[in-house]
Amino acid sequence: MIRTKVVRAPDLIARKMRGEKITMLTAYDANMARLFDRAGIDALLVGDSLGMVILGCEDTLEVGMADIIRHTRAVRRGAGRPLIVADLPFLSYQVSIEEAVRNAGRLVQKGGAMAVKLEGGALFAPVVERIVAAGIPVMGHLGLLPQSVHAQGGFKRQGVTPEARRQILSDAVALESAGVCGIVLECIPPDLAEEASAKLRVPTIGIGSGPHCDGQVLVSYDVLGLTDHPPSFAPRYANLDSAIVEAARAFSEDVKAGRARTERVVNG
Repeated sequence: MIRTKVVRAPDLIARKMRGEKITMLTAYDANMARLFDRAGIDALLVGDSLGMVILGCEDTLEVGMADIIRHTRAVRRGAGRPLIVADLPFLSYQVSIEEAVRNAGRLVQKGGAMAVKLEGGALFAPVVERIVAAGIPVMGHLGLLPQSVHAQGGFKRQGVTPEARRQILSDAVALESAGVCGIVLECIPPDLAEEASAKLRVPTIGIGSGPHCDGQVLVSYDVLGLTDHPPSFAPRYANLDSAIVEAARAFSEDVKAGRARTERVVNG
C-alpha cells in the first residue's frame, strides 16, 4: 500500500524505531520524481551524482550550487509525498560554517529541499550543528565520499582496515550527536554497516554496503538500466536503455520511410 502522507525528516527516525525499511532513489527532474512518487519511494535524493549521470562529467566535483538548486526545484515540482534531500556540492560547505548555513538555506528557500546532505565525519560536526540549529534537517554521508575521490584514491571500498573501521564508527557517532536525521553509508563492508546501524539511533541508508542498513539508496539511472557502466553493487531492475533505443530507431525508420503514425503506439 502506497502511503499518501508527506515524509518528513523526523519520520525517518520513527521508521527505524518501528523496524520499517526506508527506500530512497536519486532524482534529477520533475517527471522522474513524479513516477517515483507514484511508486511509493520514501525519499528522493537530488545528488551531485547528476554531474556524472546527467551532465556527462567524470566525477561530481564540477557540480555547483546553481545545478543542485535547479534540479531540486524540478524534483520538488514533480513529487509531493517523498522527502526531498539535496546534496550540498563540493566547496559549498567546506570553506566556512557561515557559508555552509547560507548554502543549505538556499537549497531550502530556492530549491524547495526538505533536507540537505553533506559528506564527511567528525570534522564537519560543527557544520551540521549550525545547519540543524537554523531549522534545516541534515543527512550525513560516510564511507566512500565522491567529493573526496582524489584523496581516497578513486571510487573504491572504504572501511576495510581496523583503523578505518574505527574511524567510520567514531564519525557516525559524532554526526549523530551533531543532530543528523540519518547517515548514508556508501561502499563499506556489510558487517561494518550492520555494526553502525545497531549502534546508532538515527537510520543508516546503505549504498553498496550490504542489506543490514535501515534503508537503501541507489542511483536511479543504474536501477533503470540507463547507464553503461553501473557499479557492481547496483542491480538493474529494468533495461530502459534498449527500450529507448528501439523506440527511437522505430521513429527514425518511420520518418525515413515516409510513414507518420497517428495512433497511440503504447497505451498509457
